[in-house]
Amino acid sequence: MAPTPGFEYVRPSSVEDAVATVSGDPTAAYLAGGTTQLDLVLKDRVISPPRLVDITRLPLRGVTRTSDALQVAAMTTMEELAADPTVTRELPLVREALLTGASTQLRNMATIGGNLLQRTRCRYFRDPTVAACNKRDPGSGCAAVTGHARMHAILGASEHCIASHASDLCVALVALDAVAHLQSMGGLSHVPLTEFYRVPGDRPDRETVLEHGELVTAIGIPLLPPGTRSSYLKVRDRASYEFALTSAAAALVVEDDVIRFARLALGGVGTVPWRAYEAEGILVGAPVSEGAFRAAAEAAVNDPFTVPGTEFKVELAKRTVVRVLQTVARSAS
Repeated sequence: MAPTPGFEYVRPSSVEDAVATVSGDPTAAYLAGGTTQLDLVLKDRVISPPRLVDITRLPLRGVTRTSDALQVAAMTTMEELAADPTVTRELPLVREALLTGASTQLRNMATIGGNLLQRTRCRYFRDPTVAACNKRDPGSGCAAVTGHARMHAILGASEHCIASHASDLCVALVALDAVAHLQSMGGLSHVPLTEFYRVPGDRPDRETVLEHGELVTAIGIPLLPPGTRSSYLKVRDRASYEFALTSAAAALVVEDDVIRFARLALGGVGTVPWRAYEAEGILVGAPVSEGAFRAAAEAAVNDPFTVPGTEFKVELAKRTVVRVLQTVARSAS
């Protein structure tokens, strides 16, 4: 086994100092809650940044409500966001995604910003003895395509990469049109999460639109219209804190048994948190019915890319969509 890599540990005094430090050093990386980054550095030895810039003590924590949104600072923990009164009352899909996403111990340490930027759990990416991984070594191939692929993606996937995005929370956030607030040397900017993640294409190593040194400082989560009901459904091999085989976040406004507003996103099956726009278009104006839900599910899982071991996810994802829509529609009636 290769020797444990060494690195310089830096603790900046401000957000501006942190951004300047990482922006000025192409080998530096941010360190937050630490679980994923340190796993990749010390345990899996997939990455070896010579300098880790610790942002855990910067003033980037807390949840603030405005008239139409929540502003969640990036260092807010998953547990803190799950306990927020507005999330509990008005955004059950977010709370359910958080609570099913990790154990209590992890939720008390893992941050919202870190959740957005966690790396895939693909076994081939995390095993440096596997040569073929386009995420680690662009152009080397994708071992998962011909390997054990049960946990991998079918949407946004290709022969270049089938690694799935691991986050539960991001599925709910994508459904809500959440926005990432970014700090760079050039100032503040805002990017919708639906545009934040990159599908792998022929460059699976480029996972987000972040430039080196840019720091996620907060997430803006729009509130749902009055009368909206929502839920997050996660299908997994075991009930206790397992990654999703498939999942779905849904929000509906139902009036007189007709769907007036719909949001839908899928997890466990996408290389990125997968927003199902076409399915939403089918739902809005449709009667609450099994037929409408199935039509939406067919649209949501359109043109999947499967390999031996992932074919079952096509029908399972569709059934997950139908089930979550049934659950939300019943609560909205």
